[in-house]
Amino acid sequence: MDYRHGSHTRFSIHIHVVWITKYRKKVLKGEVATFIRESIREECSKMKVDILKGYVSKDHVHLLLFIPPQVAISRLAQKLKGKSSFKALSKFEHLKKTFWRRHG
Repeated sequence: MDYRHGSHTRFSIHIHVVWITKYRKKVLKGEVATFIRESIREECSKMKVDILKGYVSKDHVHLLLFIPPQVAISRLAQKLKGKSSFKALSKFEHLKKTFWRRHG
């Protein structure tokens, strides 16, 4: 098993995170999926979280992550889901209409 070191600690914390799109709509495809993947990578690197495995499906995201002990799992999930969703809704107009019932 691979352990990492802090100043006074040794740790190996792996978590499996899965989340689905609202109403399980199949919108995570093409450039939206690529954008979400890059957004997740960016947030993980900011929080010093390693992505061991990851998969963006049409209606859900799977991640196997290696996290340091100072990162709270709930905060990590909040950042990954919130930031990727906010950025995607800002960039892709069709997602706004799909999820917020806006017509235009």
